[in-house]
Amino acid sequence: MVVLQLICGLALFLYGMEVMGDALKKSAGSGLKTMLGKMTSNPFKGFLLGLIVTAVIQSSSATTVMVVGFVNSGTMTLLQSVGVIMGANLGTAVTSWLTALSGLGGEGAVDAVGYIKYLKPDTWMPILALIGIALLMFAKRGKKKDIGVILLGFAVLMVGMEYMSDSVSGLSDNEAFRSILQQFSNPFLCMLAGLLLTVVVQSSSASIGILQSLTVTGAITYGAALPIIVGQNIGTCVTAILSSLGANRNGKRAALIHLYFNIIGAAVVLGAFYIIDAFVDFAFTANTINMWGVAGVHTIFKILSVIIIAPFYRQLEKLAHISVRDKAGEIEKENLLDERLLETPAIAVTRAAEVAVEMAEISTKALKDSLSLFNNYDQKRADSVRDLENKADTYEDALGTYLVKLSACDLDDRDSKQITKLLHIIGDFERISDHAVNITESAEEMKDKKIKFSEDAQRELSVMRLAIDDILTATRDAFVNNDVKKAAEVEPLEQVVDDMRDQIKLNHIIRLQKSECTIEHGFVLSDLLTNFERVSDHCSNIAGCVIEISEFDALDMHKYLADVREGSAGYEEKYNEYKRKYNI
Repeated sequence: MVVLQLICGLALFLYGMEVMGDALKKSAGSGLKTMLGKMTSNPFKGFLLGLIVTAVIQSSSATTVMVVGFVNSGTMTLLQSVGVIMGANLGTAVTSWLTALSGLGGEGAVDAVGYIKYLKPDTWMPILALIGIALLMFAKRGKKKDIGVILLGFAVLMVGMEYMSDSVSGLSDNEAFRSILQQFSNPFLCMLAGLLLTVVVQSSSASIGILQSLTVTGAITYGAALPIIVGQNIGTCVTAILSSLGANRNGKRAALIHLYFNIIGAAVVLGAFYIIDAFVDFAFTANTINMWGVAGVHTIFKILSVIIIAPFYRQLEKLAHISVRDKAGEIEKENLLDERLLETPAIAVTRAAEVAVEMAEISTKALKDSLSLFNNYDQKRADSVRDLENKADTYEDALGTYLVKLSACDLDDRDSKQITKLLHIIGDFERISDHAVNITESAEEMKDKKIKFSEDAQRELSVMRLAIDDILTATRDAFVNNDVKKAAEVEPLEQVVDDMRDQIKLNHIIRLQKSECTIEHGFVLSDLLTNFERVSDHCSNIAGCVIEISEFDALDMHKYLADVREGSAGYEEKYNEYKRKYNI
């Protein structure tokens, strides 16, 4: 019966921690984005980042797995990761103080402060659970609902903690139980037990909670708890190590930094403790430890580890490089998006947006380079356009797959809209790079066949290329900066491009009738005009998507185009302005 109650308590504890952690990550999504956007090579700021993020999401393993994902995708350098990992290790100590609340007012509490027992979780937890379930049931999607899940998760976690404590409380006089604990008088065995327990439950916070629940038996001393806690901190590294198996070399190094930090900290702190104890004889080691004692020892070990290792953070990075060496002549495949970040959807959305911006820059450069080939043809630049187009294809495939997986995660409304926007826009940027190759091929055909347009046709095409260059720049800026005002300038220019296409075609027919041009000129000109016009169409799609998602929380391009062309004075003003600027 005791074993079943202990297992039940552990299950509730782990489930509550999982639910609370997921809700915290989702609720803190925008805050995490802001903090991660300020990442720096300054190790102290990295340390604070890791500390705050882990304190918020209540899991050093989750933070470290995120770090592995960032390093693997190139978002974070390995040196930056060292400070973040150190902060994450200290941040996880917060959980042990929360779970120690179960020990308030317990046996041994001073009579003068006996009223403190009314602060025990079982006194106010029902109220917390009631608020949580009310928010979960009646609040709409958003922060309030997330807060409700957090409160419920915390309530379940504390109930699980109480179950575990109650299940083992009667073992204090059990000789069989005491004899088992006596087998762990050896510090090495204690450390091994803590390590294995953490590996099994995949969470140092959970294993610390189990240890805290066992302290109610009065059979665990400070001397036994210290090596167990140290072992638990080493065991938590397993999650990051397993996560890094599919990562590149830097991703593996980040996981090893986490492992080395805890191993070195354990060796130095435990070694120093036992050496000093041999001379001083710490009397407190024989004293019985309670929940607060476990939280205190855990926190002190973390702080000492940071103090000892922090001055040698560069050496820690070098040790990781020595452990995972670069292979001569081998170039690692670029990992644009790391699926480890899907564990924290808000961060994954931010990373996807960053990669989409990179793709936009690639497609924009490809198109601009293709336009420049008409003034000064360069074979290297033509080859570069094709390389950029291949790269844009790679980005679209990676982003499309990643965004589909990300859309299945639990997202808030803002992130859901961002994914919708990105899924629509990346296809348009990829098609722009395709048109860049088509334009390049037209430039090559003109060079190979020695085709030369008349002066009027050249002038008209130069104006058209200028308009395409401008609409592309405006579109890129609107997307990269989420600039609705800039996006509004795209549609009137797209209409001007359509008008220019029709006018140039008409002018060509007139020149053809006057024998100033040939049919062969017409084929090349038609291909160019078609590609220019389609590029402007894709720019219109991108700008319209930016406006629709940002201002109207929807995506109805047909309605948007109809509204903007029929009822907007600003549209008419801009259209006339562009008409004068690009007059042919």
